[in-house]
Amino acid sequence: MLKVFVDSGSSIKPDEAKKYNVEIIPLQIMLGDKEYQDGIDLSMETFYHALIDEKQFPKTSLPNLVELEKKVLACTKKGDDVIIITISSKISSTNESIKKLFENNEHVRVIDSNMAVGGMRLMVDEINRHRDESVDQIVKHVEELIPRIKIMAIPETLEYLFRGGRLARLEWLIGSMLKIHPIIGFKDGNVHVHAKKMGIRNAMGYIVHALDELECDPNYDIIASYTYSKKNVDDLVKMTDKKYLPQINVYDELDPAIAAHWGPNAFGFIFVGKK
Repeated sequence: MLKVFVDSGSSIKPDEAKKYNVEIIPLQIMLGDKEYQDGIDLSMETFYHALIDEKQFPKTSLPNLVELEKKVLACTKKGDDVIIITISSKISSTNESIKKLFENNEHVRVIDSNMAVGGMRLMVDEINRHRDESVDQIVKHVEELIPRIKIMAIPETLEYLFRGGRLARLEWLIGSMLKIHPIIGFKDGNVHVHAKKMGIRNAMGYIVHALDELECDPNYDIIASYTYSKKNVDDLVKMTDKKYLPQINVYDELDPAIAAHWGPNAFGFIFVGKK
């Protein structure tokens, strides 16, 4: 039997684990002097109160590796194969630490997603399409899908990219004054700015046109991601060509580990482009 684990950077919630046939590995989040398990004991209300009202920026750290090892070894001792998908190794040491933990276990495969959030959901969907195949073939399918996954997100404000160290002070000041909205995603595992547009409607238009330009694959969902409020992502969906609407089946409110950097009212699409 195949068991799949994903860290909480995937933004797959504990109550969605059964639907995706996975087990969630919660990252640790520090707010002030208190540590939480992402998605377990940190409510979105508590998180946004700390982020917006108290101006606290969370720090993330590795999941509980002792607990993870117990769960994975319990699976492999029964003869199960295990696939673990982690948030990009370029923004977290989770992947490297888990690889070292299981480097001598031939029943465990650790995949570096090279991204986060909905991209990892699409990888899990790909696993579920091929569960009747060998574990090595399944890993191959996922690794071939990774470069095709496109993440395009628009922060409503640049403040949180600046607070998280993803934006220099001068870029923050100029961008805020000129109402510049970067379209952010991942490239080679790092946070990447696809483009910069003046005005939020122009930024939305960039994402909408990207579905055509990058030849969005109709065989996969388009994931509508957002933080705090759905209003902006609902407006993005309204601008989207109706031929893509049947693919927008997942609305994902991002987990705190990622939402802190996007900031409240950020939004975007995650989809699969051509091969």
